Amino acid sequence: MFRSAMMVALMALTLSFPALADTRVGVVDLRQALFSSNEAKTFSESLQRDFADDEAQVRQAQEEARKLKDRLEKDGAMMNESERAELTGQFQEKVKEFNFLKQRLDSTVASRKQAFLENARPDVDAAVKELLEEHDLDLILPSEAVVYVKPEMNLTDELLDKLNR
Repeated sequence: MFRSAMMVALMALTLSFPALADTRVGVVDLRQALFSSNEAKTFSESLQRDFADDEAQVRQAQEEARKLKDRLEKDGAMMNESERAELTGQFQEKVKEFNFLKQRLDSTVASRKQAFLENARPDVDAAVKELLEEHDLDLILPSEAVVYVKPEMNLTDELLDKLNR
């Protein structure tokens, strides 16, 4: 029984090779094309403007925590126990503030990026479909899934051109 099943699988595999030989495949680096597009550059500039104040707050909290740490390391041995404990508490509070601000900023930026990707998806899909039809391809693979591709089958630049229209 196992032997006959193996024979059927082997025959199916053998019959599928001619079909694979006629398959035309293109490759695109979706991430490179999408994040190099004019729309992505505009989005990135918008993010920079929108979150400049938040980034400044994060940097300020980080700098204040660093100064407290440096002071603890430099002067901690000469301080009495209560001064050292107070300074350590201030440092820990500043680290907590930094972590909170950084996490909030990262989370907000990540959600905005996700929204950008979701909004860009229909345009990317349409551009990929155009490439498929223009080059009479059967399949377009992401570059991450490919070990080697002939330069003429790498359609990333064409995809970028279509996204920038």
